[in-house]
Amino acid sequence: MKKICLAVAAAMALSACTTNPYTGERETSSAAIGSGLGALAGAVIGGVSSGDSDRAKGVLIGAASGAALGGGVGYYMDVQEAKLRDRMRGTGVSVTRNGDQIILNMPSNVTFAVSSADLSPSFYNTLSGVAMVLKEYDKTWVNVVGHTDNTGSASFNQGLSERRAATVGQFLIGQGAAANRFNIRGVGFSQPIATNATEQGRAQNRRVEITLSPMG
Repeated sequence: MKKICLAVAAAMALSACTTNPYTGERETSSAAIGSGLGALAGAVIGGVSSGDSDRAKGVLIGAASGAALGGGVGYYMDVQEAKLRDRMRGTGVSVTRNGDQIILNMPSNVTFAVSSADLSPSFYNTLSGVAMVLKEYDKTWVNVVGHTDNTGSASFNQGLSERRAATVGQFLIGQGAAANRFNIRGVGFSQPIATNATEQGRAQNRRVEITLSPMG
């Protein structure tokens, strides 16, 4: 009986692999890892703490409880990422994942006119979509950072990056996202992601990034 119960718990852990809906590939998400480890830990605890007659039941209950607890933060970020990917599809905004952080890269060509901090009207719906997800998943910190290329003086670009970040952040807050979740700042051209020696590189550097991190 013990072997059967442990096999069931192991199967729950191994089943923590998912299919990426965007690539079709099998992968193990951060939530899946947490759920799998939680399932194994819960199974062991449930089995050890139960009497012989209830050992099988204890293993299964422990595995299920452990899976739910283990997948908490990872699952929360996974479903938030999936909703953002769905809403940002075709908008020009990229969504990437770094551990439990979700990063939205908003290039200036779809957000602002040249040397301006005024949002392009065509971008309102995109940012409204971001705001809807932020309101639904309100247990994340929101870090909004403006970036520029190195054309012009450092002081001009610093100011422009701050104004653009503020415009994006204030729009999201105006749509109902809680202001106390936000950190809004500009860094000028101090954090390039591409070379400033070419127009293509400079275009990549002109951006606003939103990084979402779990609270707690």
